[in-house]
Parts: sequence; C-alpha cells; structure tokens
Amino acid sequence: QAQFVESGGGLVQPGGSLRLSCPVSRDVFSRYDMAWYRQAPGKQRELVASMTRPGVTGYSESVKGRATISRDVLNSKMYLQINSLELEDTAVYYCNMRPPLRAYWGQGTRVTVSP
Repeated sequence: QAQFVESGGGLVQPGGSLRLSCPVSRDVFSRYDMAWYRQAPGKQRELVASMTRPGVTGYSESVKGRATISRDVLNSKMYLQINSLELEDTAVYYCNMRPPLRAYWGQGTRVTVSP
C-alpha cells in the first residue's frame, strides 16, 4: 500500500450529497482500523469518520447522522457518503489508518460546498 489516492470530491450546493472513495488493499483492511479525515481552510486536520477492523463505525459530531463510512473489502475500496452537505463541510478529505500513518497521507480530494 502506497499513499492513499482519494477521489469523489467536487463542487456541490448545500443540501447535496457526495460519495468519496479511497482504494485500500485487503492487507491494510485486515491490519488496521481506518478513517476519513478532513482539513478545512485555515484549520487543523480532523477525524471525520472511522471504522475498526471488525467494522465498528464512529463519527465526529459535525457529521453524525449525515455521513456513512463503508468498505468493500472484495474490491479494495473505502467510502464516505455525506448527505445534507453544509458550507462547513468544505475541506480536503483524506483517508488513512487510525491513528494515521504519516507516510500514507495522499493529496486528498477537495469538497467545496457553495450555493
């Protein structure tokens, strides 16, 4: 597993939805808890959603009820679905292990929520 390569971001209006995607090898899924993080302009990177190896999920208060983290181990993918997007969801989104490993930070995928 090299750096993660996130995709699926874009420009979306408030109230819209996006599904972010991240290729994750089966080996990584079997060895690590995984998570989605985001970094908004001028802010520190923060944890958004996580999934343990057995599949237990967790969410930050900022996205709870609006986001769903999921994985497709067979196809080596991890996803983050965010509904009812808000202006405050504007950020670059990253996938990584939890806790994150520095070497695996990718470029992220940018989500811009704007009217």
